[in-house]
Amino acid sequence: MSTPEHKEKVWKLIKGIKAGMLTTLHGRELRARPMYLVQDEYDGTLWFFSDLNSEKVFELEEDNDVCVSFSDPHDHTYVSLTGVGQVTRDKKLIDKFWNPFVASWFPEGKDDPNVGLLEVKVHKGEFWNSNNSKMVKFFEIAKASAQNETTNLGEHQKFGSE
Repeated sequence: MSTPEHKEKVWKLIKGIKAGMLTTLHGRELRARPMYLVQDEYDGTLWFFSDLNSEKVFELEEDNDVCVSFSDPHDHTYVSLTGVGQVTRDKKLIDKFWNPFVASWFPEGKDDPNVGLLEVKVHKGEFWNSNNSKMVKFFEIAKASAQNETTNLGEHQKFGSE
């Protein structure tokens, strides 16, 4: 599990990105698809709406280990979160997270019997964050190479259980 500091850092990095790639196991193959965060804070759990008849729901019934990755190449931010996914039809949670963007995917509204939430409880993660421009990165790489040192390209950290 992650500390409050890691949770705060992860949220700071992903809250502006919102769209992540959810990876599930489809038989013996990995499969990824974009998912859109619907929460306004992060406590170690990610929330996404899903059609309960989608393939990812059936994949989670077979193996609920998932990975969700977020990236913002413009800001040089990359986050990978690994955890356990499950689907819920909890009416209170659906009401809490329902919004106009989600409504555009479910024209029958939040009472549609196929509307569900995908909950991902994050167990571990890793992030990379560099505020440096490409020119600064190029300089850092050249400097490290000339001095036979390791390049420092920004913040990188792993957290959670191994």
